[in-house]
Amino acid sequence: MIEYANAGTTDVLRAHAGKVEQNERPAGEGLAALREDGVFALRTPREHGGEWADAETVARRLTGLGRACPSTAWVAGTCVTSKNLAAGTITGSATPDFFADPDALFCGSGVPGARGERVPDGVRVTGRWPNVSGCEDAVWATLAVLVDGEFSFAVVPTAELAVERTWDMAGMRGTGSHTLVAAGVLVPDGRIAAAAPFPLGDAMLYAITVLGPVVGAARGAFDAVDAMFASDRKPFMTAYARMGESAGARHWLAEAGYLVDRAERTMLEVAREASSAELSPVDGPRLRMALADAGRDCRAAVERMLDLHGSSGFATSNVLQRFWRDVAVGSRHPLLNPYLAVENLGTALVPADH
Repeated sequence: MIEYANAGTTDVLRAHAGKVEQNERPAGEGLAALREDGVFALRTPREHGGEWADAETVARRLTGLGRACPSTAWVAGTCVTSKNLAAGTITGSATPDFFADPDALFCGSGVPGARGERVPDGVRVTGRWPNVSGCEDAVWATLAVLVDGEFSFAVVPTAELAVERTWDMAGMRGTGSHTLVAAGVLVPDGRIAAAAPFPLGDAMLYAITVLGPVVGAARGAFDAVDAMFASDRKPFMTAYARMGESAGARHWLAEAGYLVDRAERTMLEVAREASSAELSPVDGPRLRMALADAGRDCRAAVERMLDLHGSSGFATSNVLQRFWRDVAVGSRHPLLNPYLAVENLGTALVPADH
């Protein structure tokens, strides 16, 4: 398999993954490695010193990072989404203050959890945004706000916001997706604007920033099971000397690997199509269905890996159970919702008035 991330960076993430989960936030060492590797500049506009990477590049990078630490990869994906929203909403020729450092970590939320009141110097914002990944470590937050009933985005220094530590989940614990709170924060006119509907390419990018870490987590789980096959571990209560001697075990491993490969292949195909093709009204629901299916493939793959490892795979000291929990939670993000994806595809294919 092609490596999608700098080996030095992934080594750092892997070494601190346990601490990330325990502390419920990315490790400082991991964040420093991502910054040094240019990960936080993936979606900083080129004119402001960033890479402005396309969806396929983002997918590959997040998959590689997720293979080592899914939670940290998730925070990197949130940075991509938040910078894309900021760049698409706050437009102008000059470099805005929030892009002065192209490697700054962003967080954000597209849920309009606050209301803004127009004042002479800008908009005064009050409200709450739950589930903001990386909010304790980010420098800037791109946040949805209703201003006079108009859906808008504001870019706010996190130093002006409070953090309520509300994130307590079975998986993706290390994302630190807590609640941000604004109490009468003044946002200058140059950092808040009405938002246009998302283009389909952007909507696919946002879903891919969620799926990439999940595919990476499934890859990381496969690494753990592959290492077990290379060890002297054998199927319990059998005459086999090693796992690989069992045709059934080899079959189960092959199925798991195939499902992970298919999930990754689907994700990359969607990234390429969304970035380059002329898309019809049916294409959006079709691509969303494909991404939701890729998430389900990751879950099915990890279930097979757990079968192979047996109950010892659920020991808290075993990395496999952490990958399992991260896949289980991450793949159920609203952007990967399978039952709504199939519902919307069906509606697109056969409109209600037909």
